[in-house]
Amino acid sequence: MAKITAAEVGKLRNATGAGMMDCKKALVEAEGDFDKAIEILRKKGQKVAAKRADRDSSEGVVVAKVNDANTRGILMSLNCETDFVAKNDSYKELANSIADVAMNVNSKDELLAATVDGMTVADKLVEQTGVIGEKLEIGGFEAFEAPFVGAYVHGGKIGALTGLSSASDNAAEVAKSVSMQVASMGATTLSYKDFDPEFVKSETEARIAAIEKDNIELGRLGKPLKNIPVFISRSQITDAALADAKANFEAELKAEGKPEAIWDRIIPGKIERFISDNVTLDKELCLLDQNFIMDDKHTVAAYVESKGAEVVGFKRVSLA
Repeated sequence: MAKITAAEVGKLRNATGAGMMDCKKALVEAEGDFDKAIEILRKKGQKVAAKRADRDSSEGVVVAKVNDANTRGILMSLNCETDFVAKNDSYKELANSIADVAMNVNSKDELLAATVDGMTVADKLVEQTGVIGEKLEIGGFEAFEAPFVGAYVHGGKIGALTGLSSASDNAAEVAKSVSMQVASMGATTLSYKDFDPEFVKSETEARIAAIEKDNIELGRLGKPLKNIPVFISRSQITDAALADAKANFEAELKAEGKPEAIWDRIIPGKIERFISDNVTLDKELCLLDQNFIMDDKHTVAAYVESKGAEVVGFKRVSLA
């Protein structure tokens, strides 16, 4: 058998990312046949992947990419088992190379079937599982298109894409700021207007039941009871509900002896607080209805409107 040279080992290492000794062993076993050595390393990866299939891969890195025209973006996470591996530069390079491929697909299945380094992404992950010794997999994947798309990734762990209705002069600033909101606050829908009425109904019943249960214990301990909301979403606050609230406030002001001439200056604030106290679901799940993280005196909707922009959609991927 021909002697295995350092150059051949280096070539195989560059092609696969495997360690020097693993590459040398594979070349020796393959009797110097480069393609056969790659196949040997791939089979090793398959064996390691099979052994580690039930491992938890909750660490990794989230990558966001947007095309030059800012009209399409992708988010994906390349998951592994430990933060130690996730922080490795070669691991980040692998994630970015797969993300480049992801720019041309629309689903995780398409991505796994796409080609990177002469093999499918699925095979590449198996190969690198053998090289790194940890379970690797594509965790989250999202592709998104809009007239303008901006992205933000926080600490390599959470990423977001935001789509705007137009590419205005401040579109990049707005899209990044809203993407930061998405990454930070974890909205799941754009507006309360998107809620299914049955979902809101069941959530209302569940939340009121939870508060009532808590109040039993708080009462037993002699502590102040939690307020039980009338509603939890703006979708429930009808014109009739607002009219009832206004009538109640007028009755309160009358009982307090406040002059009727000043009611019009007081009631709008009370109505605003009434709405704010009864939209907890919206503030948790609806992007536009959340308090803006950079100025919590305003909602995201108010911020976007102040910039003359319109959010048409968003996506979020995280390791957690």
